[in-house]
Formats: sequence, C-alpha cells, structure tokens
Amino acid sequence: MNLVIVESPAKAKTIEKYLGRDFKVLASFGHVRDLPKSDLGIDTEHNYEPKYLIPAKAKKVISEIKKYEKNADLLYLATDLDREGEAISWHIVGALKIKENDPRIKRIVFSEITKTAIENAVKHPRGIDLNLVDAQQARRVLDRLVGYKLSPLLWKKVKSGLSAGRVQSVAVRLVVEREKEISQFNPVEFWLLGVNLSKVGADQIFKALLVKYDDKPIKKYDIKNAESANQIAENIKDANYKVLNILERAQIRKPSAPFTTSTLQMEASRKMGYSAKQTMRLAQSLYESGHITYMRTDSINLSADAVAAIKDTISKEYGKEYLPENANKYETKTKRAQEAHEAIRPTHFANRKVSDDSREQKLYDLIWKRTVASGMKEAIFKIITAEIEGESKKKFLFQAQGETMVFDGFIKVYLEGKDDETEETGTIPNLKEGENLDFHGLIKEQKFTEPPKRYSEATLVKKMESLGIGRPSTYAPTIATIQDRGYVYLEEKRFFPTEIAQIVTNLLVNHFPNVVDYQFTAKMEDELDQIAEGEIQWTKVIDEFYCPFEANLKLKSKELEKEDIVKPEPTGEKCPECGNELVIKLGRYGKFIACSDFPKCKYSKPLALTKEEEIAEEVKEKCEKCGGNMVIKEGRFGKFYACENYPKCKNTKPIVKTIDMACPECSEGKVVQKRTKRGKIFWGCSNYPVCKYASWEDPSKKIENESKTEDRDPQEDKSS
Repeated sequence: MNLVIVESPAKAKTIEKYLGRDFKVLASFGHVRDLPKSDLGIDTEHNYEPKYLIPAKAKKVISEIKKYEKNADLLYLATDLDREGEAISWHIVGALKIKENDPRIKRIVFSEITKTAIENAVKHPRGIDLNLVDAQQARRVLDRLVGYKLSPLLWKKVKSGLSAGRVQSVAVRLVVEREKEISQFNPVEFWLLGVNLSKVGADQIFKALLVKYDDKPIKKYDIKNAESANQIAENIKDANYKVLNILERAQIRKPSAPFTTSTLQMEASRKMGYSAKQTMRLAQSLYESGHITYMRTDSINLSADAVAAIKDTISKEYGKEYLPENANKYETKTKRAQEAHEAIRPTHFANRKVSDDSREQKLYDLIWKRTVASGMKEAIFKIITAEIEGESKKKFLFQAQGETMVFDGFIKVYLEGKDDETEETGTIPNLKEGENLDFHGLIKEQKFTEPPKRYSEATLVKKMESLGIGRPSTYAPTIATIQDRGYVYLEEKRFFPTEIAQIVTNLLVNHFPNVVDYQFTAKMEDELDQIAEGEIQWTKVIDEFYCPFEANLKLKSKELEKEDIVKPEPTGEKCPECGNELVIKLGRYGKFIACSDFPKCKYSKPLALTKEEEIAEEVKEKCEKCGGNMVIKEGRFGKFYACENYPKCKNTKPIVKTIDMACPECSEGKVVQKRTKRGKIFWGCSNYPVCKYASWEDPSKKIENESKTEDRDPQEDKSS
C-alpha cells in the first residue's frame, strides 16, 4: 500500500479515485506544525531557530497519518506546488518523526487535479525542495518578528489591541496616503467647448469638440474660466460649419494574457464585485474539484496541451477565421515569476457547466472565456477623425471621432473590465470632405480636475503588485486582514482609512520607516525569491533586517510618549470634579472624554456622538416600544442602536452586519452578524423569528475550513 498526503479532504477524494486500490489518500488539513501563539517562538540569539509545535487540532490528523504510514511502502507528499505547500510537506515529515533522507519519501507536484496529471506526477517524484522550505520559513519568521515585536509597542504608545504586519502595514499606508492626496487636492476649473452637428437635413447628431481657436491650439485645460468660455462661445454660435478633413486609421486591440492570481482577483472584483478573499475561496473549490489549474500563480504560461485544446475549441465553436496564424505570446510583468507553473485555466475546455453554485460557475465562466480569448485573433477597429472648420468673425477647428468594429476577434468571447469608468468613443455619420453641416447647439461645460480615486479591491491589488509588495498567495489575506483589524473599511466599493490607521501609519513612517517603505518591502520580497532559488541563506536575510529593527525598537520604546503620538483634543469644557480642562482621548474602545489632570483626577465620560452620527442615514428603524428614532450609540462593545428617548425609553438593539450568504437552514434569509447584550458576536438569520438559525461560528468560515478553501496567510501572523 502507498500513502499519499494532500492538504484538503476534497482533493483527497478526487485523487484516491484516480490512483486506485493500491493508494490510500489522506488530508493534512493544512499546516500540521506552527509557531506557538503564546510567545515569540523564535530564538533570536541562535540563528533565528523557530520553535515549532503541533497544534491541538493537528494532533488527531498526525495520529491518523501515522497509523497508515507505518505499513506504507511509499509516502507521497502531494501538497500544493508553491512554497507554502513545500513547507507543509516538510512539516509533515517532521511531525511524523521520519528521517528526511528516508527512501520511502516521494514529493510529487501537479498544477491540475486530472487523472493524467496525477499519474504523471507519481511517475516523476522528487525530493523536498529545501530552498522553497527556507523561503517560506524566512517569510514566517520575518512576519512573526514584526508582528510580535512591533504590536506591543502600538498597544503601549497608541491603543491596546492594535497590530502591525510587514505587508499589512504597507497596504494600510497606501490607503492612508491616497486619502491624504485626496484631502490635499485643489481642484482646477476648466471649460469644455464644442458643438452638436449633423449632416444637412439629417437626424443623426454628433458631438465635435473645439481643438483650435483663431489658429491657436486649445488643449484640455486651456479655457480656465467662464469669461474666456463665453467670449469664445459668442463667436461659435454664428459660425458656418463644413468638413475640412477625414482621417482614417486602423486600431488593433490584442487579447489579454490568461489569468494569474492577481489578475483574476482584479477582474472578478471589476466584473462581479467579488472580494479577493471570496475569489480565492471559489477558485480553490474549482481547483479541488478538478475544473481549473492551481489558482496561486504569477505565471501566464500555458502548456502545449492547453494551447492545442484552446485552438481546437476556437476552431469548433467560433470558426477558423478567429485563429491567429501563430499562437499568441505573452510577456510576464511580474519579477521572478514562476515560469515553470501555468496560468489559471480550465482543465477540460469542453466542460462549460461545472457547478451548481452560481458564484462558482460565474468565476469558472470568467476563467474559461479569458483563457479561450487569449488564443484568438486581435480585434480590429476603424477610427475615423473628422476635422471640422467653423468660421464667423474668428476661425475655429473642431474634432469629432468615432469608431467602427471591422473584426470582433477575441471580443467575440471576452471583453476585459476596466478599473474606472472611461468615456467610450461613439460613432459619427459618413462624412465627406467639403460638405456643409447643420448646427444644433453649443456645448459649454464647466469642469474641474478630479482628485485621484480611492482604491477599490482591484486597484489596491494592482498597486501592490506594481510595487512588488506581497505575492499571489498574500493579496487576498492582506486585504481581509486590514479590514478585520479596523484599519480600513469599504464604502461603495472603495477603501477609506480609519482614524487609527492614520495615527499608526504616521507613527510607523516617522519612527520605523523601513517597515512601511515600499522599496524596502519589495526588496524583501525579492530576497525571499532569491532564497527560494538557493542564491542566498535565509538566516542572513533575517539578520540584516532584525538587528537594526531591534535596536530601533528599544530606542523608540524609551523615546516615544503616547501624548506625542495621540495628542488629546481640547473640548472647551471644565472637569466637574477638579476644574481642569476636559480633553478627548483615545482608549481601548475608541474616543472618550477625560480630565487633562489624569492620573490625579480620574474623571471620564463617554464621547457624545454628533446628531449626524447618531441618526445615520441608513438607520430607518423606529423604536418598537415608543416609536422614536433608533440612533447609533457607542459603548464598551462597540456601536449599537438605542432609542433617542433614553432614559425614558431604554430599548437597544445590536447593529447587524449582513454576510453575502444565504441562511443554511431556511435558504430565504441572509446570514447576519449580531451581538448579544454583553457584546459577544454570533451569526443568525435575517428572517428571525420566523427562522431561528444561530451559530457562534461564522458559517462562511466554517464552509471554508470544511472544504480547505481558506486562504493560507503565510504573510501575516493573525495571532499577533
């Protein structure tokens, strides 16, 4: 009997079916060893030796594996093909207390769960790649050192319960600095001038914009005020219009490369509104069901078999005219991309319906279309630019532009989404040089330059990738982490920083610049890649970072005072107990009012919310006891709803947060997050009391754990 170890039970069932009776396939359920939660777990005095423990939840798993391993002829370690998977295989060997050079140990990898791929992997095993293990270990140690060393400083100097992370804090900085750019932005006024025209006697009206006035070119921001706009407009009204020139050019649009992890997250966010975490959960499920290739990849390569299958699909479903003469080639933009891996693609292109879960099916459709489109001919457009002369007291030149699709090419299958809305080019009628045109009105619009847009999930991932911050496996957990820890929040699909994010970012930028420096963080990622390729030793990388970091940490622990970082805000009120000034301070549960003479005077009271904060627009509920408005108040356990007629009416309600998931019991309501009166979070059905479903465990996370779809977080230490 041969024993195969994979990470998830869903994968185990599929693989055991392919391998047959001579193989027993078991799941490790992710990591079987980890650093302790109770202490640092790293010996900084002795080469950063990690202290690994077997968590309680993994002890039963190891016991089960040992039962079969004793009698196994061969032990195949079939964990994922990235660094994290390599480390899990290494940890399994360590937890089983098997010698690493045991000839029974065989490491196998595959990028898709198909019978052919699995059988081929078994025929070509290798040993555990210790360079990959070292790279994962270096990342884990770095993140533990930053999280466990820096977070306590934040608790002491800013507010308890805060955390810092090597990539998490850089992602927060991006959001904070974008908000600063927006707040400091000064809009500049400009005016857009143009005319609505048509062919003589025709119904089709088209727009032409002013590009030259009295032989002087007019650029976008040249008309700066209403006075200038009105002066030019007066002459435009009385002008005669005729076509001066018609310019035609072909525009070729090439298909995009197949998906990598980051581009899949971006496109799923743009087109379907999926979060990065949700995208990865659905992709993991598709991978484990054998429908797509491995979903953590920065490669855009496709295997020869996949290219042939795409060509066959295009030929059969769309016609040979959509096939390019030579296969399309794409160049990766990611530094040190793992070119040996494949892009994310379907495993069987003939399969179009693969899941009863509508969200999963939509993501699969997206992957299928993008992959097939990547093998198709480019789309061809004809761009027509008409130069139109206007003449009255002054001469004017206008420009109208339209486009016509000549050949749809890859657009037949797939049109890429955009980060932000862009103005689409319309069509213009068939114009001829020298013909006169009818005037249908003036276009005179006041405009203002706009500040940069706040990051969406898609644009934040794109920015992190462009800076070289993080890797495919870390974007989703990093974005989830900075939300979970209260540093940023999403509003209308855009990220806003909280006040505490701005305070912490300013502290880190001023006193721990390397921790949140973009170039330094990217350099660390590059060094982790070098470790994975065996070019440098992992302990050397840790040492170069930790020694100056630790020295600075000791210095700042002595130098920094909380009052200098979070300066109390004056209220203009006097303390009723001692007469000193009352100030607003930041405490464990948010802002509160206290005496400035603390600790001599310990008077404090809750910070009253403004009327705008209290009666929030989204709160339309009425108190069922007295009919008053339910307003937002803040207490020890966070914000809650309370009747505005307090203390006459003492009715309160928890604020519920809806999860994008149907109730697992009635399927009609949505799962909502609630709090007990003592502040403990639980999950229930929005149809309560018709449906009385309730759970202490987040059901969406429960599903992730059961199907091993949780995003591993090699980057951030969630316990810090």
